[in-house]
Parts: sequence; C-alpha cells; structure tokens
Amino acid sequence: MPHIVCLRPLHPDAMARLRAEPGYTITMLDPVTPETLAEPMKTADAIIVRATKIDRAFLANAPALRICARHGVGYDAVDVEALTERGIPLTVTPDANAVSVAEHAMMLMLTTARRTVDYNANTKALDWGPKPALRTLDLAGMTVLVVGFGRIGGRVARLCAAFGMNVTVHDPYIPQNTIKGAGFTPVKVLHEGLAAADVVTTHCPSNTETRGMVNAAFFAAMKPGAAYINTARGTLVDEAALTNALKSGHLGAAGLDVFWEEPVTTKLPFLDFPNVVVSPHSAAATEQSTRRMGLSCAESIFAHLKGQLDPDVVINKEVLRGNA
Repeated sequence: MPHIVCLRPLHPDAMARLRAEPGYTITMLDPVTPETLAEPMKTADAIIVRATKIDRAFLANAPALRICARHGVGYDAVDVEALTERGIPLTVTPDANAVSVAEHAMMLMLTTARRTVDYNANTKALDWGPKPALRTLDLAGMTVLVVGFGRIGGRVARLCAAFGMNVTVHDPYIPQNTIKGAGFTPVKVLHEGLAAADVVTTHCPSNTETRGMVNAAFFAAMKPGAAYINTARGTLVDEAALTNALKSGHLGAAGLDVFWEEPVTTKLPFLDFPNVVVSPHSAAATEQSTRRMGLSCAESIFAHLKGQLDPDVVINKEVLRGNA
C-alpha cells in the first residue's frame, strides 16, 4: 500500500482528497524534525514538500521514495540532481499560485506608491490628512518593467495594463513577437528597460544565472526614484546593494515578499527604511492558492503512481524517459 508523507499540513480539502483515495496510507508531520521524520521516511513512496530541505542526507533515509511533490513552484531547497540520480520526479504546482503571487505583486506596487502603511498608522493615531513628506503616486501612466514573462510575470503584466500602466517586458527566453503579441513592449537589453521604468518587478526563478542579478549595477541602471518589487526569490537580490540604493535615495521604494535567508531572524538594515514594505514570503498563501497547490500535489502523486504523470508539472523530465 503506497505511503504518502506530508511535510507540514495541507489545506483541509487537499488532506481530504488524499485520505479519500483508496489504497493509500497518509502521514502528516507537524512539526517536521529529524525525530518525526525518522520512521515515516523509511516507508514513504511519496512526499509533499513545503519548506523542508530535500538533500542527499534526507534522501538517504527515504529508500522507497518514488516522487517528490513540491507545494509551490520554487525548488531552491530541493537537490534536483540527487532526485534525478535516483529516478525520482520532482513536481511543482505551476498554475496553482500564479494569480495569488501576481495580485501580491500589485498590492506591493500600490502600497509603495500610495504609502498605505504610513497613512494607515497615521489615521489610527488620529493624525489626519495628507502629508507633504508622504508623497503618493498614481500607477496609471507609469512605465513598469516586468522581468520574467512566465505564468506569474505574464499575469502581472496584464494586471499592470489594466491599471493603465505602460508595460515593458524583459525575458531573454521568450520570443520578442510573443511579448508583442500579448500587447506589451519587449525590452531586449535589460539596462535600457531599467533606465526607462518607474517600477521594476522581478518574476524569475533562482538559479546560477539569476542569483544576485539585482545588484549594484542593476540598481544604478534604474531610473532615479523608481520602485523595485520582488515576489519571486530573495536570492535574486544583493541585499547590501539594495540597502545602499535606498540609503542614497536613488531607489525610491521597495516592496519585498522574499529574502536571501528565510525566515528572517535578524534585523536587516533596509527594514528600517519607511519606503520599504515587506511581507513574510506569503504571496502564495491565500486560502484559494493553498487549496489549489495541495490538490495539485495530491493529483500529481496519484497520477505518477498510476503511470499517468503529466510531464508539464515535472522539473526533471529526464526521469520520465528513464521510468518509461
């Protein structure tokens, strides 16, 4: 009887779906510690991963593992090479959280432009009225540069257009005509796009090519006073360069949902700036998104164990050829 281990709780509907499928045993771990993992992993055929690091040491204790289902789209904490060597597919939930993350990116844009956090605090303290020091801006008429035109970036571009923004897009892996066909302006040279944008929002995976790409040169190329939004991965950003850009005043504002090291346990210098709005990697944590992600993980596991896994949700597709 296949054994599915959930590394942290899922949405109740996803847990119900797992338990409703006949012929499976389900274990839900909370908390996830070496002690709680020890016994379940000996017999786990499938795992659903949220934040747990999946490396060679972890896999050494999972001799029966046949699939690793990632609850989300990022897989920085998963050793894909080690899974591939074992012939274990890594699946993600590519369509489940795009709308949630895109809306969160727009929320950060609006919050930085309208100084929502400051005015909320002032009004609650009965400090009424607009303040010259709290300069607010309309998004309409601004130029936004969307860096990364995948499922999330594409949706952000459409939302920005709905707000009346001039939408430019940089993605070296998407044909220019595809971007034009979607109604947006392609930007071939990143720094040219940065110089023209009032808002820059990143929607890239974290890998050897993109890690640290938002660095001192990136910020220097941005238009003075522009805002930077990141709901992708914290490891895209050189946080010292971010701090310096804010300190100099060249960067007008930042809205961040992700950080280089998570969870954040020390006071990062840029957190003290009043024009910085942050959230705790919560963009995809809406009620609807967590439900969709949990259900997607469950369906991927059932499909794989029945020999019917959709290749579109698999990161290391080469294992499918090996298992065919």
